[in-house]
This record gives sequence, C-alpha cells and structure tokens, in this order.
Amino acid sequence: MSGFTHFDGEGNAIMVDVSEKAKTARQATASGKIYMSEACFGAVKGGGIKKGDVLGIARTAGIMAVKQTAFIIPLCHPIPVEKAIIDFELDEEKREITVYCTVKTTDKTGVEMEALTGASAALLTIFDMCKAVDKGMKIGEIVLEEKSGGKSGHYRRCNAND
Repeated sequence: MSGFTHFDGEGNAIMVDVSEKAKTARQATASGKIYMSEACFGAVKGGGIKKGDVLGIARTAGIMAVKQTAFIIPLCHPIPVEKAIIDFELDEEKREITVYCTVKTTDKTGVEMEALTGASAALLTIFDMCKAVDKGMKIGEIVLEEKSGGKSGHYRRCNAND
C-alpha cells in the first residue's frame, strides 16, 4: 500500500502520526456546485424559499461541518480551526450555485478535508432547503481548489476540466 499514508505495512487503516511535525500555517479552499431548475434558482436568488435564507443557512451549515470534520471522517485529526469562510457564486445562465469553503489553521496537519467537508455540507443544505421546489437538483464537482502549508507545499488546481 505504498503511497497511502493511512495504511501501515500490513494494510491496516491507521491515523497518520503527526507527533514529530512542526506546527505551520495551513490553508485550503474547496468548491462544489449545485445545479437546479430556473424556478428554484430564481427562488433562491430572490429569497422565495419558504424555509428561509437558503445561502445564509448553507453558510452556517458549512462552517459547522468544518468544525466537526474529525467526527465525520474517521482518520482525520481534530485540529483547531482558526478561520472558516463559505462564499457563493451564482450563475443565472447555468442555474448553478458554486460554493467555496476556505479554512485556515496553524497546526501539524492540513485542512483539506475540512474545506471539502464544509463545501459538501453547504451544498447538501441548499438541496435540503430547496427540495420542495426542485427534487431534480444535482450536486457535483466537489474539488480541492488550493492548499498551502505543510511538507507537500502549495497546490493549485490547474484546470477546470481536471
């Protein structure tokens, strides 16, 4: 199982030993998209969803999920989240909402999983709040956009088609 850090020599799942690593500044941004009907998109944009402020609630859900990542993903280390931001980009022509989640910490391990979890939870919350209007919504394209810090250094997703 060479190359995979979450397995020992016998193939058993392990939590990576970070005890000897130094604390460094780390940041990650993940994104994902939700596609919806024209009526649903208009209702989200215009505040017409009966359950309330869709993007405001999705922002809160994403931030809450970031802080709970170690409880959701079995081998993640619990880390001190120093900053979590959820942003949205609305594309009326494509009827899509892109969620961006950026997470920062100063610790021994990165925040990629926290950013991915935050983006995912925000997307799922949008779906939950809008499903009465559009059950055919599609969530996808959840990706790591960028990360910095740690031994592996800086990474930036090169191409939207990656």
